[in-house]
Amino acid sequence: MTFPFTARSTAADVLAGVDLTGRRILITGGTSGLGRAAAEALRDAGAEVVTPSRAELDLADLAQVKAYGEKDLDVIIANAGVMAVPERRLTPIGWELQLATNFLGHFALITGRRDRLRAGARIVVVSSGAQLRAGVDFDDPHFERRPYDPWTAYSQSKAAEVLLAVAIARRRPEVTANAVNPGRVHTNLQRHIDAATMRALGAMDDNGDLIHPEGYKTPEQGAAGEVMLAASPLLTGVTGRYFDEDNQAAEVVAGGPEPMTGVAEWSVDPAAADRLWELAERAVRTS
Repeated sequence: MTFPFTARSTAADVLAGVDLTGRRILITGGTSGLGRAAAEALRDAGAEVVTPSRAELDLADLAQVKAYGEKDLDVIIANAGVMAVPERRLTPIGWELQLATNFLGHFALITGRRDRLRAGARIVVVSSGAQLRAGVDFDDPHFERRPYDPWTAYSQSKAAEVLLAVAIARRRPEVTANAVNPGRVHTNLQRHIDAATMRALGAMDDNGDLIHPEGYKTPEQGAAGEVMLAASPLLTGVTGRYFDEDNQAAEVVAGGPEPMTGVAEWSVDPAAADRLWELAERAVRTS
């Protein structure tokens, strides 16, 4: 399964010749960064795109997510997120903030819209190559006993997002669900990363200005994968897959510090997907 797009393709490239008139698409985090680039391309192709602000839809607040009333959707793009929060923070229900925002809020949003999705709806979960670094620690997901590490927490949340797509594909055959790694892009997602780390990553110069080393994408290039999964006719019927930053379905690899591409075994493990789904269901039901 290969597609005629590359890591340098833009969202507009993916949608060239595609008419989305009549399609309604919800994008979380759609007011800036990748989400904004995706929204602009989808609107240019004729879609009606809904991009709620955080004031309308705070994914860390399950009460807000449950009350959110958007309906008659053809696509949900779970794009919003937080990254490398420096200190351990918990939501009101006791979930670690990154896992709660990146995974649980989107779980509640998507499952709460089940009766409001049109036939053949698509779910797109924007994950990250960080899912290769750590899976979900079911014994201590909220860092109650292990030392909190911002990057481990972020990686765990991104593995959880891939598992969300896997679980939806297994449990909701009436829709398709896939996850995507957009690659490295300068956006507000990096707001919690200190300057020393940004310089170490090669993404900032000594004057504090952002730079674009080889491999970095523009927002329009980073949005290509989520737009492809959301609206390209080439993806009709494709479900339960993870697409890498080259906009191709990824191979399953052993997770750890070495692999730079692919999807970790723990991120697509059906048993882990089911376990995480049940954990999320309990959290939403009792909140």
